[in-house]
Amino acid sequence: MVIKRQVFGEVPGYGMVDLYTLVNRNGFEARITNYGGIVVSLFAPDRNGVWADVVLGYDTLEDYLKDNSPYFGSIVGRVGNRIAGGRFSLDGVEYTLARNNGPNHLHGGIRGFDKVVWAAEALGGPDGPVLRLSYTSSDGEEGYPGTLETVVTYTVTSDNELRIDYGAFTDRPTVVNLTHHSYFNLAGTGSGNILGHELTINSDRFTPIDDTLIPTGEVRSVKGTPLDFTVPALIGARIGDDYDQLAFGIGYDHNWVLNRPDKGLSFAARVREPGSGRVMEVYTTEPAIQFYSGNFLDGTITGKGGAVYRQRDGLCLETQHYPDSPNKPEFPSIVLRPGERYAQTTTYRFLADR
Repeated sequence: MVIKRQVFGEVPGYGMVDLYTLVNRNGFEARITNYGGIVVSLFAPDRNGVWADVVLGYDTLEDYLKDNSPYFGSIVGRVGNRIAGGRFSLDGVEYTLARNNGPNHLHGGIRGFDKVVWAAEALGGPDGPVLRLSYTSSDGEEGYPGTLETVVTYTVTSDNELRIDYGAFTDRPTVVNLTHHSYFNLAGTGSGNILGHELTINSDRFTPIDDTLIPTGEVRSVKGTPLDFTVPALIGARIGDDYDQLAFGIGYDHNWVLNRPDKGLSFAARVREPGSGRVMEVYTTEPAIQFYSGNFLDGTITGKGGAVYRQRDGLCLETQHYPDSPNKPEFPSIVLRPGERYAQTTTYRFLADR
């Protein structure tokens, strides 16, 4: 196994940040920066042993610092996904957050965890090379209560997995819902859209959204809808169907409630790209997953190697608790209190069919 560290660039006001390369014994490789915990590159083999970078992103740190960067590869928090109206109440106190996505709060606000510099420590481990990132979010940061001590650990395992372990403690009651926001294209970044990828989601139910992408509170069966991925289906097969949920999301941008046999690491989703044979399996301890089909990529972003990223050129599979949970008491709680530990694990495993 190999761990390499190099300077990636400078964040104004914060100093230099690094790029860490983690390689397992098979050659499976992740390049991660401590700015936003961003997975800059992820190299996986196809059925013929040809390696390709399967995540969208940029070649330089300067590009990640631009305002229009759509969370490529980042750690998202303190609360991933949306909070309606940019406000929530906790223990009788109302908290006001930035409205940075129309009328709603998205992915932790103006300066969420994707836009901060994390302390980094590269380590060897029994499962493979490890990058341990830590960040202290101060009380009141982006409107959230409590000082939150957060640790996120990336491990490149010998089974060609990118495993992400999340942990956090707080000194005051707060809300936490961390996730990872890589845009995957298993044919390789810059290779075109993901409509021909085959997707399976281990879920019989989803949470319908309104026209601002906030869950209504209903939990609906996927049966008979274009959101049924209980058996493998091409992403592009039904994405243009006449269905209000697809109209609201401009495609898929929904939360699926996972079928979970227990609270351990469970199968969540599988993506296969028929041309290359690359397969990605997602396992998580979280209760849900957000599948986003890259609907808001619009051709205005130039990424790695000069590739122009257009609508649906990448897909996200964000393991999580449900969106707008602080305002939906019927949803699983994301409240974290002093003395409790927030902990979750998500694994992205790469293989190839024959």
